[in-house]
Amino acid sequence: MAGDRPHYKLDAWKEAMVLVSTIYRATQRFPREELYGLSSQLRRTAVSIPGNIAEGAGRKGSREFAQFLNIAMGSISELETQLLIAADLGYVQRDATAFALLERVSKLVHGLQKHVAS
Repeated sequence: MAGDRPHYKLDAWKEAMVLVSTIYRATQRFPREELYGLSSQLRRTAVSIPGNIAEGAGRKGSREFAQFLNIAMGSISELETQLLIAADLGYVQRDATAFALLERVSKLVHGLQKHVAS
């Protein structure tokens, strides 16, 4: 059943799933007092990216798909901001894998937006 889901074929979704795992691993090293703060927010925001890609891909029309991709792009910007805050606080390095993955996901979602719009 899972193999016939449209989002399983999308590189943007696949890479966003890798990003989620990376964020979860990174936040495990955050100070305990951040458990319900920045750590939790980073995780929720990261999860929303592949979630919105999947939800949009499961919709009937390209207009709806485009809207969910727009939401995913908003979450990408939000996650970048949260990662920069985490870096400023010394919780992650600015050259961390998460930043590179986030950039890749951003490019893939942007490319998917162009494809859906055409």
